[in-house]
Amino acid sequence: MSRILLAGEQVTGLAFEIKGFDFFGVSSFKKDGDALIRALRDRGHEVTWLETCRVPEEFPETIESLHEYDVIVLSDVGSNSLLFHPEVLAKSLPHPNRLKLLREYVRDGGGLAMIGGWMSFAGIEGKARYHGTAVEEALPVLCSPYDDRQEKPEGVTLTIAEPTHPILQRLPAQWPLFLGYNRLRSKPDATTILKLDDDPLLSVGSFGRGRTAAFTSDCAPHWGSKAFLDWEGYAPFWNNLVRWLAMEIE
Repeated sequence: MSRILLAGEQVTGLAFEIKGFDFFGVSSFKKDGDALIRALRDRGHEVTWLETCRVPEEFPETIESLHEYDVIVLSDVGSNSLLFHPEVLAKSLPHPNRLKLLREYVRDGGGLAMIGGWMSFAGIEGKARYHGTAVEEALPVLCSPYDDRQEKPEGVTLTIAEPTHPILQRLPAQWPLFLGYNRLRSKPDATTILKLDDDPLLSVGSFGRGRTAAFTSDCAPHWGSKAFLDWEGYAPFWNNLVRWLAMEIE
């Protein structure tokens, strides 16, 4: 089975509560990757999880360390977290450009997936900022320079564009609702497997000797509805996706 690096799916929060004359701050630490990690580990994959707060300092900085993994998954983590090692800002010390390293990792034969969210692709207010980067060059989609969110609180159902693709093998025909996604355009040489309205939900492609995928909704709340996380096809889908990226299935 595959060795997988998941980067993202964690948020640190700070809120202020006001009670009359007084106010105070309340912090929180929320992890959203548990369902995805459990789904992959239960099928025998070896998963390393770098929560979003750890990405700037701990994400690999050499092509050799990236190639310790068969598949790298970026989920709800913006490009700045990969660009700026803390020493770049605090000490003005140069560090490798990890967006360029990811491009070379795929070109050399690695598998790369980006999963949607408020800090994926373009993201909220365009702050994820993958447009025009080396990662976008490797992905099978074109990222917007602007806020690309499509919020669908009423729920939106997908359509299957490529029902015979191996990523969809042995999955239930009926998919649950999604509550939003990043609006993207597939590249001309990409394969769009799933759609939400007329926009891609799952696009895949090749770059150099590697494979890439863009899943434009979420593997976790809030766009990933409770019905999606509880769906019998949830774990088989992610298992198929990473196996395809790792070239274990054709």
